[in-house]
Amino acid sequence: MKRKMMERENSNRSRRITLRLTEKEYAKIESQFKASTCRKLSDYIRKHLFSRPITSTYRNQSLDELMEETVVLTSELRSIGNNINQIARKVNTLKMIPDFKGHLYLFEVQRKKLFEKIDEVSGHTQKISERWLQ
Repeated sequence: MKRKMMERENSNRSRRITLRLTEKEYAKIESQFKASTCRKLSDYIRKHLFSRPITSTYRNQSLDELMEETVVLTSELRSIGNNINQIARKVNTLKMIPDFKGHLYLFEVQRKKLFEKIDEVSGHTQKISERWLQ
């Protein structure tokens, strides 16, 4: 029933309006349209013109930034984990004591970096949790 009303309403639209915009103006309208739930740009503009309610999606910019930082930290943790795995493989294949001590030192350095990054990720996760709970 609703679909038939929409088709009837659309079939009555025989008038056109041509409007020229700058690239900046069009980009602004397009970004607002993409943030709305309207399926067509013409529907968005029609609702805007006739002051009908427009449903928009909302994104919390600070949460986006925290998520980006968390992604970077996760990547760094993966890299450190790979280094630790390589050091562990070397330690298992060593036969000479001096090499063993050198790799053991490198292992300890990487282990400290890993735990520092884990603490950093925990801090960011805590911040995200606090903001979500607000």
